[in-house]
Order: sequence, then C-alpha cells, then structure tokens
Amino acid sequence: MRYRIEIKERILHFKSPAGTSRGVYNTRRSWFLELTSDSIPQRKGIGECAPLSALSCDDVEDYGSILREFCDGFERTGVVDYDAMRHYPSMLFGLETALAHFNAGSPMLFDTPFGRGEEGIPINGLVWMGTFEEMSARIEEKIRNGFGCIKLKIGSIDFDREIELIRQIRGRFGKEEIELRVDANGAFTFEEAQKRLEMLARYDIHSIEQPIKAGQWDRMADLCRLSPLPIALDEELIGVNDNAMKKDLLDTIRPAYIILKPSLHGGMQGTREWVRFADMRGIGSWITSALESNVGLNAVAQLTADIYGRNISMPQGLGTGQLFTDNIPMPIEIRKDMLWCLKSL
Repeated sequence: MRYRIEIKERILHFKSPAGTSRGVYNTRRSWFLELTSDSIPQRKGIGECAPLSALSCDDVEDYGSILREFCDGFERTGVVDYDAMRHYPSMLFGLETALAHFNAGSPMLFDTPFGRGEEGIPINGLVWMGTFEEMSARIEEKIRNGFGCIKLKIGSIDFDREIELIRQIRGRFGKEEIELRVDANGAFTFEEAQKRLEMLARYDIHSIEQPIKAGQWDRMADLCRLSPLPIALDEELIGVNDNAMKKDLLDTIRPAYIILKPSLHGGMQGTREWVRFADMRGIGSWITSALESNVGLNAVAQLTADIYGRNISMPQGLGTGQLFTDNIPMPIEIRKDMLWCLKSL
C-alpha cells in the first residue's frame, strides 16, 4: 500500500496561561499529519507531533524539515523506522498515531473497553502555578467538579505559601477523600529537596514528581532511598531512548513511579518499553498528555487503555482537553473525574 502524508502546522491558544516552574505557556505549536492512501481513498489517519519548547529532546530549529524527511521515508517504504525516529519521540508519536488511526478507520485506535465507550479512565485534576489566590480558587473548582485526585504544580511561589494551600486541603479532606500529588518540575536544589520532602510528607502526599533537575542520577537515587514520600520521575526520562540506558536509569535511581508522556518519552513504542521495564522492577507508572490538542490527547488515552487494560484504578494525567480556545473536536469528554470515549464511534 502506498501512502501520502500532508503536514499542517498550527498554533493553539491557551484559555488561561499555563504556569510551570520552567515558565508560562500562552500558545502551543503542533504539526498535524494527515495520512491517506489511494488504496482506501475514503479513509485518512490524523496524528499530532507536538514538541514542548525547551523541554523535548526533539525541540530542534529545523523540526518541520526533519519531520518531512521521516514522512517521505514512510511514504517510500510504508514502514515506521523506529530506530531512526527513536530520538525524535514527538515525531514518532504523531506518525504512530496517524497510522493507527488510518488502520482502525476511527479514533478508537485500539479495541478496548475505553475505546468502545464502556469504561472511563480516572484522571487527576491539574492545578497550574499562579498566585496563592489563583491556585486556591483552582483547587476549589477541581473539588467542586468532583475530582478525587488533585495534582499541584509547585515551585513558583513561596514554598511556605504552597504548604499553606496543601494544609488547607488536608484540613478539609483526608487522604481517603482527596489524593494529592505535587509536581516540582525540578525546581528544588538537592539540599532544599531533603527538607521540603519531609514537610510535604506530613500531609499524606501521594507522590512528588521530579523534585530536582534531571541528570543528577546519584542525587536522585539518594532522594528516592531516603525520601519519606514516594518520588516519581518525569523529566528524568527525557532523552533516555536506548533500552539499555532505560534499564540503567531505573536500576540506578529506583523511583517509586515513572510518569510517561508519549510525545516526550519515545512515542507509543517507547512508552510500552518504559512500562514493561518498570513493571519488571516493581516500579509503578502512569501516563499523561503533554499539552497536545484533543488529537494527541485521544491517542494518549487510547494507548493508556491498551497498556493498562480494564478497570484502571490509578488516576492518569489526561485532563488537558479543555485547555485551548481553538482545540480540535474529538469524541472524548470529561465527566466528573473520568475521561470517556463517546459511544458514537
């Protein structure tokens, strides 16, 4: 079968600024792949390539031209060159998604209870960084909307004020009622992290993501060994694309969890590899989107359901479908604290 791929670049606009310790996002650039074939002219597959600025290992200046070269190669062979694309995870994820969409003939990329609209996937409510008052209001909104798991981005305002936010939540809700996760995005120094982890542990925090900057394997291993609360790795996994290096990282650091974003961590195939290696070592995992449009979010959700199977109990990071003013319609929706695939597929 001979394929053709058209690439369309698009800028998406956030409804509200999305703040992290690395900066604030107001817009989001994505490249969309439209895959067609003369063999089945009525069918097409859509995929999204969405690197994160200054974070993705494939956030390169000539992104569009490199992506075109990979698409040209696929058009010639009809085969995804995983070895060549391993170091370009967002491009790989977009091409994998477009091909899976084309082959399935619908946005239900994999035949799962979620894809058939029979089961929802539990998700966390994400609270972006902001002022104390903004974050407090966002927490209240998530609780009103019925989220049982709330994730706070921390590291931008005074840490004592962030602790006060957490104290307020715990003053009203125990850990059985609200699960709390925090994400530092590498904002702490190693010396700060040791003390702050002890302070956070007083409030029954489920886990903290990436307390210190990536690339400090020995120090992160020390934190994981000594921390009074579980540590999850996120940015630490970026650029670790070789399987031997993945195993080495997990064996050296021994985190409690890894958090996987297919656009950052190896596409669909790389995400499956990470989960398999983590499972072999008794390390937990969950999957999140990486601020893609609904095209990418749907693909991440479909992959999540295929990897973890029925009755997923751990909340996933898939609540980003309402971020943009100009998002792309897809048959997914949030109901309370669950992401559902519409049965109309």
